[in-house]
Amino acid sequence: MLSLGSASAEPGAADTGRLEVGEARDGSVVGLPVAVVNGAGDGDTLYVQAASDGDELNGVGVVRRVVPQLDPAALSGAVVVVGVVNYHAFQVAEHRNPVDDTKLNRTYPGDPNGSSSERIAHATFEAATDADLVVDLHQGSTSRMIEEVRVRCGRHHHLHADCLELAKTFDAGFVLDQKGPDGQLARAAPDEGVPAIDPELGGSIGWDEESVQVGVEGLFNVLHGYGFLDGDAPDRPQTRARDFDRYGAPAGGLVDFHADLGDEVTAGDDLFDVTDVFGRHRSTVVADADGLFWRTRRLPQVASGEYVCSVATGLDEF
Repeated sequence: MLSLGSASAEPGAADTGRLEVGEARDGSVVGLPVAVVNGAGDGDTLYVQAASDGDELNGVGVVRRVVPQLDPAALSGAVVVVGVVNYHAFQVAEHRNPVDDTKLNRTYPGDPNGSSSERIAHATFEAATDADLVVDLHQGSTSRMIEEVRVRCGRHHHLHADCLELAKTFDAGFVLDQKGPDGQLARAAPDEGVPAIDPELGGSIGWDEESVQVGVEGLFNVLHGYGFLDGDAPDRPQTRARDFDRYGAPAGGLVDFHADLGDEVTAGDDLFDVTDVFGRHRSTVVADADGLFWRTRRLPQVASGEYVCSVATGLDEF
């Protein structure tokens, strides 16, 4: 029998339920939606979670597509899913948990007696580190961003190669290989011996069908590549970035980009112009170094100094 919260499944079966993580302001129990798919065959356990940032919904779109397609009779090992991690933020479509004004994916491994976010992190961290592999589904919040996978353990970590292999198997095409901030699940889980990745599935308001499909295919690539399901995963080179150059607006106004997401840029190339509301040129910003146009703000209006875009640098393939 495999259980998570109130979901329990014998080999060859599946179940859904709730993982209790505290109480709401009216005293009612807060339970995260969870699913357990326990394969008929022996194998490893894959842990998947979505929406640890409450407005990053593409991962939820992936979960609702993948779970119904998982046949326990055809599965070796198990898949354990938390469909919505940041319960309170999800309810109000916000990034941070409004109960403690905290970005939940900075609170791992959590604390069972801590803040609301720390309690949720503790409960989901226990589930994640009981598994053999972790996939924590994200997106670029509401920014525009390419589909990528982030390896957050750091290049000197003893599980770095394992996390890179998991990222390659997911096969989004692009990988950011950069140590993450303290408190990220994809950084904390490897410290407990569990390879983990942080796919960033584009960026949208609501969800984006193309990015959701990348995530669906990525999870099935992992399931095939690690023997949960019969079949092979693709083995194609991934473009890896090791850092970002971030660009802000030198003047207030409206932004026009000279590059599209995924375009290669060369040092000195124009990245964007800023005009006033009458179309008069205010400023042009150029690339400081060679790289790949990776992420941009979604709205065109900017104040002076406000974030505009990022160019990934230190590129190679693996």
